Amino acid sequence: MKLSRRRILKTGAALASAALGANLLSRAPALGGSGSQAPEPATAYDWTKHDWAFAVDTTKCIGCGLCLQACKLENNVPRSPEYNRTWVERHTTTEDRKLVVDSPEGGIEGFPAQPPVNGSKVTKSFFVPRLCNQCENPPCVAVCPVSATYKTKDGVVLVDQKRCIGCGYCVVACPYGARYLVPRGDRTPTGNPGVADKCTWCYHRITRGLAPACVEVCPVQARIFGDQRDPESPVSKTLATKRVQVLKPELGTKPRVYYIGLETDVRQ
Repeated sequence: MKLSRRRILKTGAALASAALGANLLSRAPALGGSGSQAPEPATAYDWTKHDWAFAVDTTKCIGCGLCLQACKLENNVPRSPEYNRTWVERHTTTEDRKLVVDSPEGGIEGFPAQPPVNGSKVTKSFFVPRLCNQCENPPCVAVCPVSATYKTKDGVVLVDQKRCIGCGYCVVACPYGARYLVPRGDRTPTGNPGVADKCTWCYHRITRGLAPACVEVCPVQARIFGDQRDPESPVSKTLATKRVQVLKPELGTKPRVYYIGLETDVRQ
């Protein structure tokens, strides 16, 4: 595979990120802090005064997998690759214009150097972090028969796992593949197997002034988070200065995750 200068630099950065990531994971003061507690806001938090948003810079992501490790640690998500609140895909375009997407175990341990293109010449390859899009018009909320899934006033979609009956309607309704049903086992996000789970942008952290765990540990600042009501927040500055796009805009879900440098259609 012929590597571009950008990919060579990213590969070198990926090798260095393991040591850096171990340090970040060890020093992050609140990682693993949610345990089996529901992601409830801090007592003094006023959700009417915030408007959260998330940006992902695909030109920076190196596919190191530290974001997945931090997410699973922070939110007690099962280690199995079938269950992820966030994951990373590699999108590779070949000389004959075929798009190949791979995500080994969600990308938690990084990616092999060679994409699975069966000997085809690679013309472009980059990483796409995925997570719940916290839609303005969330279809998961519309289909929930018991109102367990709801949208907060600060723009985050949450699941009341005490109300959830595990029907799976929301899992099917999500066009971004961002939900799953919690399996039985020693490790569950809130101690409730069989219920729906998803990324919450670490709601228990952001309501206390902390960044989401995946943002905290990213060694290249590919994940950007903040309050859109604060013009000085990282996400406000990013949205004001960068060309961004959302996934599947034609669906009318109005995602609140914005992508920089997305060069291919994300079909799942």
